[in-house]
Amino acid sequence: MAIALTFLLLLLSLDFSSSLSIPLGSTLHASSDRNHSWYSLNSAFSVSFIPTATPGSFLSAVLFSNTVPIWSPGTVDSGGSLRLLRSGSLRLVNSSGATVWESGSENEGVTSASLEDSGNLFLRSRKNTTVWSSFAHPSNVIVPTQPFTVGKSLRSGSYSFHLTEEGSLNLKWNDSIVYWSQELINNNSSSNLSSPSFVLERNGVASIFDSSGVVVVSVRSNDYGEGEEGVFRFLKLEEDGNLRIFSVSKGGEIQTQTWVAVADQCQVFGFCGNFGICRYDGFVPTCECPSENFVPSDVNDMRKGCKRKVELEDCRGNQGMLDLNNTRFLTYPPELSTQRFTLGTEACRANCLADSLCFASVLMADGSGVCFQKLSGLVSGYKSPSVPSTSSLKVCKPVSPYSTVEKSDERLLIRALIIALVVIATVLCLVALLGALWCCCCRNSLQFGALSSHHTLLEYASSAPMRFSYKELQRCTKGFKEKLGSGGFGAVYKGVLVNRTAVAVKRLEGIEQGEKQFRTEVATIGSTHHLNLVRLIGFCSQGRHRLLVYEFMKNGSLDNFLFAAESGRLLNWQYRFSIALGTAKAILYLHEECSNCIVHCDVKPENILLDENFNAKVSDFGLAKLIPSDKRYWNMSCVRGTRGYLAPEWVANLPITSNSDVYSYGMVLLEVVSGRRNFEISDETNHRKFSDWAYEEFDKGNSKVILDKCLQRDETVDMEQVTRMVQASFWCIQKHPSQRPSMGKVVQMLEGIIEMAKPLAPNALADIRDTENS
Repeated sequence: MAIALTFLLLLLSLDFSSSLSIPLGSTLHASSDRNHSWYSLNSAFSVSFIPTATPGSFLSAVLFSNTVPIWSPGTVDSGGSLRLLRSGSLRLVNSSGATVWESGSENEGVTSASLEDSGNLFLRSRKNTTVWSSFAHPSNVIVPTQPFTVGKSLRSGSYSFHLTEEGSLNLKWNDSIVYWSQELINNNSSSNLSSPSFVLERNGVASIFDSSGVVVVSVRSNDYGEGEEGVFRFLKLEEDGNLRIFSVSKGGEIQTQTWVAVADQCQVFGFCGNFGICRYDGFVPTCECPSENFVPSDVNDMRKGCKRKVELEDCRGNQGMLDLNNTRFLTYPPELSTQRFTLGTEACRANCLADSLCFASVLMADGSGVCFQKLSGLVSGYKSPSVPSTSSLKVCKPVSPYSTVEKSDERLLIRALIIALVVIATVLCLVALLGALWCCCCRNSLQFGALSSHHTLLEYASSAPMRFSYKELQRCTKGFKEKLGSGGFGAVYKGVLVNRTAVAVKRLEGIEQGEKQFRTEVATIGSTHHLNLVRLIGFCSQGRHRLLVYEFMKNGSLDNFLFAAESGRLLNWQYRFSIALGTAKAILYLHEECSNCIVHCDVKPENILLDENFNAKVSDFGLAKLIPSDKRYWNMSCVRGTRGYLAPEWVANLPITSNSDVYSYGMVLLEVVSGRRNFEISDETNHRKFSDWAYEEFDKGNSKVILDKCLQRDETVDMEQVTRMVQASFWCIQKHPSQRPSMGKVVQMLEGIIEMAKPLAPNALADIRDTENS
């Protein structure tokens, strides 16, 4: 009886629908029936089929919670099946019997298959050893405890993910172009990288270990350590070429992205296919063709790229260069088919046009003058107002960047609208002129002839900067008597115009430009209008005198409220958040929305002014361009050397871009929250810089201690906003410019529109400290 009972239990253990052991000869058929699956003992994982987006097609996979694929050998039609053959091989076949995939374990002594509680599907031998396992042959997903070693890869379409022998993680296109790499940033002499391995842990940390088990580099998901028992995390290489970590609730119903390798999707090589240009439509990356010289390869899928209407071979001798402003053709290493030169704009284009092998060129507009010329390979483009590059494509003439096909009635309508606008504008100007003359005569009792020299309301209402004489500004400031402050470009004095308008007059120092060039730059500054930018009213360029006249800000600069505690001038939290958001929007406008991209170069509390309603107004924008190019690095010490706001690339003498402003803004943002200078050292911070100490407290989840002590007992303070601002500030002050968000994303972070991953420690702080002390 006991023997019979034992035999019956053994037979039940071989029932693959309810136990770990899967006997030889078992078969799963393609269907959506979850009752026909192989399950792990804890029932969290199963081997099954799920339908794909293509009708009649099924994906064979190891699933978490019956919904999330973590390993897959491929897809089959509705008559397909997954078979564990009696020979010991696991085989996926179509309805015709054609093999789609096979484990290659035939005649290796396999006696059964099993699905572990970790999600690992493996084939066992009679000695209970593992002959083959899904963990050892990953598809496009890594799950917790699954080791990922050198020689293995994740694959999705043309993209792959690898671990190198040097301990770096790489994303590749077509197994050649490395477009993302997580370098070994904290290696030391004790680390032995002869056999590095990569593991995703259950708490949301993905780490590279050396052969002795020491962590040499790691990244964290933004829900690190949260709900470990009820959350399943997995790392996935998706079809768009990006690597992401997802968190899934216990039921597998909600998937949340908690980390992404390439924050800017348009930086993924080949995302839009050959000749495809990636740009953002709002927050969504979209693909388009460069011009009317190209057509989509597939009108239903723009990610498949574009093709020329006329091939270059068919128009020899009638070729031209199509210019694409604010566009870069991605040039990731190793691209042996790409040549690099140091040339100007015209030479870069001309060299490519003259070279029969060259079909595209990229000129870096970052001051380096570097010109890339592509001789073969795929052209992957990225277009954005913030991209400092001009790219050119060789095409058959005529070069057609925009549509030139218009109906005659549309042209007539446009001309009629233009004429109507000119007439209306002329009438409005005459009315404004007559009104201004009447106001001046009645209110100020001035003679008509004196109107021009005193710059009355008519000129002040104009959007163009007015021109003042030096004597007029000397008189309106009472001989530059009342000094409001001083900065990197000179001192500022209070003045009152003839029309009784209060102004701030800045006397510029170190400006040696000719009058024509100076007025050109001033016109650019004067045409830049935004709610959160200080308005330029006028200027003076007379002899050696260079002065700028701004609107007067009643409440002065932000630093007077943040750091002058003894004055009793305290900003409540609502004002601080409004000031931080307004400043971010102003810098975003300078970088991406005004007609000329302007890098401020000196973002700090002293250059953030407050009007009578405590609205933030950024000042001194555009002044960096007034410095002579041959003295810029000498004279820029006043502009870029403001202690505590200096981006690391200034110190390293690297090209300065809009990302430098993002770093400075991040420093200001932390000071707005804390009410303390970032370089302040005290007993509370263990005699370390406040910004270093603040990150450690933030990393512990203790954002409240970073908040200004004057506000910590204020119950009206929105701690969610505090945490967002602190987290955004540490993203902004990352060491590498590419890791910092754009100002557009910073605004979204502050407004809570997008979720933020947890930032790494901004280790640039130590670099800056060492440089300043040297």
